[in-house]
Amino acid sequence: MAALAVVTIFERDAKTLELPWPFTGREDELDLVRGALTAARPGIVVTGPAGSGKTRLATEAVRGTDCAKVAGTPETRQISFAAFAHLLPESVSLHRAVQLLSGTRLLLVDDAHLLDDASAALVHQLAVHGRTRLLVVATEGAPVPGAISRLWTGELLPRLALEPLPREETTQLLAAGAGEGLEPLTVNRLYRLCQGDLRLLRDLLGAVRGLLASVPGSSGEWAWRGPVPITATVRERTAHLLDRTDPDERETLERLAFAEPLPLHLDDLDLRPLEHLEADGPVHVDDHGAVRLAHPLYGPVLRAAAGRLRARRLSRTPDSCGAALAAESAALTRGIERADVRAIPAPVGEWLLDEGAWVPAGYAAVRARFSRLRGELREAAAWAREGLRGPGDRVSCRDELALAVAQSGDATTAHEILGGRSHGGGAATWLAAAGGDLDGAVAAITDDGYDAVRLGVPEAAGGPLSGVFRGHADALARGDGPALDRAAQELEERGFLLFAAEAHAQAVRAHREPRAARTSRTRAVALARRCQGARTPALSGLVLGELTARQRQIVTLAAAGLSNRQIAEKLTLSIRTVGNHLYSAYVRLGASDRGALPWLVELPQAQPA
Repeated sequence: MAALAVVTIFERDAKTLELPWPFTGREDELDLVRGALTAARPGIVVTGPAGSGKTRLATEAVRGTDCAKVAGTPETRQISFAAFAHLLPESVSLHRAVQLLSGTRLLLVDDAHLLDDASAALVHQLAVHGRTRLLVVATEGAPVPGAISRLWTGELLPRLALEPLPREETTQLLAAGAGEGLEPLTVNRLYRLCQGDLRLLRDLLGAVRGLLASVPGSSGEWAWRGPVPITATVRERTAHLLDRTDPDERETLERLAFAEPLPLHLDDLDLRPLEHLEADGPVHVDDHGAVRLAHPLYGPVLRAAAGRLRARRLSRTPDSCGAALAAESAALTRGIERADVRAIPAPVGEWLLDEGAWVPAGYAAVRARFSRLRGELREAAAWAREGLRGPGDRVSCRDELALAVAQSGDATTAHEILGGRSHGGGAATWLAAAGGDLDGAVAAITDDGYDAVRLGVPEAAGGPLSGVFRGHADALARGDGPALDRAAQELEERGFLLFAAEAHAQAVRAHREPRAARTSRTRAVALARRCQGARTPALSGLVLGELTARQRQIVTLAAAGLSNRQIAEKLTLSIRTVGNHLYSAYVRLGASDRGALPWLVELPQAQPA
């Protein structure tokens, strides 16, 4: 009965029910935690910032197991064995508690940083005795009972420190939880605001659902523009900011909030309150003396808390940002010219976008090109669409939109975007490539000889190439697999993720050693997955030729989204047989799971930009 009660409490736990989205991301961490809970191992400690998904990860790790659960709470830290009250008699010694729980096979300890001292000591003793496997979850940065911290400092249990969820996995999480397609600039904004806090991410997404607007010309995408909703979770995360009572500190914070997106300089502020604010954390001062608020949420919260008249006096207008926007555009252009498209801070353009103001077409085109060269094709298309909304010369935005869509494999939409007019800037090349006409694509190459390298015909490059692009062309002309991998690595280091994926894919065909080919394939797939739907000739059909006919059939169906059960029913096979074929295919393809398959298999319908 006691075990049944524990399971019931676990399944009804409020923190679990608070997360309706499917579990997405953290697959590697999930495998690590599950591996640590196998019979021969003692367990693991998981730490991370508040809202980083620790509890959800632990929930998934123990799902379907016979698991007892305890949790610390702030209200019961002074009550002995409070966390174990549902598992132990009312009055019990530590020695007796260890004896009573020695038969528990798996124990999940959530919010271990909030445990009372007796409960913390009990967890430590259970780890020492080693009969109970422990999954202990604690918040990083919070005071932790010494008996809990000694679990990992004393090497009783290994510790997994969760890092913020990467942008690609955050995008997957939003796609799973949103119920509609969010355009990439909205995803970027949510990612910037939440900085890995998944609880805050979920809260903000719920608040902006009613504020989403359909994006004209997109494939059913939705965008969020305008002020940040000040939700209960947002207030909780920023309460320390609004609770400051020193009028000089509050004045400094408000001046910084209304100066956004530009920083203020040390000379423009009173140093005494600024020193206090920097020491406490709300303010950051960089090496050049520029002063900013330390978190993207602080500005919206402070602006919302200011009175209307004060906000009207201090607010910055889009017209006042012209010089700063031009400087951002120049910095992005210099990066392109120097063949270095690693991320460059560009807060002014993002601020204009967030406010719902017009983004000048010239700036939008540069931002779209920069994103496209980074392999962020859906993001490039979104910036180009923003430029098409406003006045000015919009030809370059239309070209960039067509290029992003064509390199996503959608020739029909790219033709519609151009509306039958002449194609410039490489659009003709990629329109032909998207339509499967490689000869036509090569024949259309004009000013950008690197397009010929990407299409696999370096001899058609025409004019000379330089730097890393020349290295890629030379390696391809020689059919030198290792040199292609080295070129790919340099391209990746410079931010050209799509070009790097293509170079690795070309190396697959150039390598004479199967193991090297598999390594190149794995790298190509990993990079292609970050390129937001890229479908270029170099990436298509990377590896199907190495599979048996049955494996090719099953992998193609799996890449199209069919489950193992659906494939088994369609091909009149057992589910186990389908699973075995997929496993063998993964080994040959160098893939870790079916999530990589769409990038390896030529599917009939391309993913839109």
